[in-house]
Amino acid sequence: MSLFQPLPSYEVSSRDKTLNLSQPHIMGILNVTPDSFSDGGQFNAVNKAIQHCQQMMNEGATIIDIGGESTRPNAEAVSTSEEIQRVVPVVRAIRQNFGHELWLSIDTSNPLVMQAAFDAGADIWNDVRALKREGAAKLAAALNIPVMLMHMRGEPTTMNDLAQYDDVVEEVSNELAARIDEVISIGVKREKIIIDPGFGFAKNYEHHCALLSQLKKLQALGLPMMFGISRKRFLAEVLSKSGVEAVATTQALERDAVGAAAGIFALQQGASIIRTHNVAMTQQSVALWSQLSAYNHHKV
Repeated sequence: MSLFQPLPSYEVSSRDKTLNLSQPHIMGILNVTPDSFSDGGQFNAVNKAIQHCQQMMNEGATIIDIGGESTRPNAEAVSTSEEIQRVVPVVRAIRQNFGHELWLSIDTSNPLVMQAAFDAGADIWNDVRALKREGAAKLAAALNIPVMLMHMRGEPTTMNDLAQYDDVVEEVSNELAARIDEVISIGVKREKIIIDPGFGFAKNYEHHCALLSQLKKLQALGLPMMFGISRKRFLAEVLSKSGVEAVATTQALERDAVGAAAGIFALQQGASIIRTHNVAMTQQSVALWSQLSAYNHHKV
């Protein structure tokens, strides 16, 4: 089997535009939080957020993922009003500066935040809690926008205690399938759903190895996939086990090369969207994969 199978033929629509997911897309991370684990506080001023958004667009991002609350373990909870104050001015400013073609995703679990962000111009709801907060699934159905449902057990504060699986790939797939059915029963349309296997959430090193090497099995769910592993602990563990002292101990932003490599493994197993802090480096690996994929496809 070729390493360069074309991506599954999917698309999602929001408002009056369509995102073609049969081609790879890079989702650039824009954290507007003071406490995010890798770039906290760096882009929380609106003008800095605009500059970073421009840079990520120049480097090839077609989706910008804006988050106003950190989901790292033991992060402090943020009030609804504070999260709205962080996120909405950035959404509004990006729309004013860059128009409506750019796709804006909101990384939140709070329906009130999503409503305010949608009113300001956001297109996609990226929810690590898979619309489990009260009223979330109903709002997603009412807004009729694409939603990213991530696999996680418990909350970020409790998830590490729940990282116990007999067969992590099968259980992640089954638990995502059950959640998909639940949100559809509440009114979310199937064609609006994107799945996220939840790397870094309620999974240990062994689970990540299994998931990343068998990600293709999640294609059985019949939905487009977003892959997010950028700067996460698993990548640090990979480097620490490398036996090479120079890379054995890393800060979060020193893991972008191994994250870009992981992105290629995800693409060749059907993931359409790669979520990353380092768009330029990810774009280099996506360019290589895309061109080799096109070459092999035309050769056949």
